[in-house]
Amino acid sequence: MIRINDIIFSLDIIGKKFRCNLPRCLGNCCRYGDAGAPLTNDEVDILREIWPEVKPYVRPGGAETIEREGTSVIDFEGESVTPLIGNEECAYAIKKDNIYLCGIEKAFLEGKISFRKPISCHLFPARVKHFDGFTAVNYQELSICHTAVDTGKKEGVFVYEFLKEPLIRAFGEETYNELCIAATEIRKNPGRFGI
Repeated sequence: MIRINDIIFSLDIIGKKFRCNLPRCLGNCCRYGDAGAPLTNDEVDILREIWPEVKPYVRPGGAETIEREGTSVIDFEGESVTPLIGNEECAYAIKKDNIYLCGIEKAFLEGKISFRKPISCHLFPARVKHFDGFTAVNYQELSICHTAVDTGKKEGVFVYEFLKEPLIRAFGEETYNELCIAATEIRKNPGRFGI
């Protein structure tokens, strides 16, 4: 593990390779899962506020689900998450050329809202857990992302490099720069750190 202030990063964040390959994986992270995307308390409020601007970007089935269940729901662990259509795909997901994308992000990219998408989605495949006194950032390896692992290996892109923008969004540029320095040092002597 790497500790930077009160954030603990798993070594997989710097040791594993990963780069999304949407034409091959078809955005299945928006489609499959046992619950919707985790949301912070602030994001619950933001989604409620921006829903009128996002609604035109969401497919009819997603809009119906959100109108019925709300812009966020509580999952089986008691956490706030995005609602799902039929216990499968995220209600905010849209499809373009058979690829699942984010309706919230589409509204953001078209300048309709200033919120890009939930930080848990932006950080995927990293998962963040907050504990008393520290935050843990772990890499979640899923079978639906095997093409991203293959692409990362082929192109030599590490998880933390692929996630530069969302890691800076979540933790700040200084923390990201320190993570890069730590990654460089660890790669000089990987055996010492078990990677």
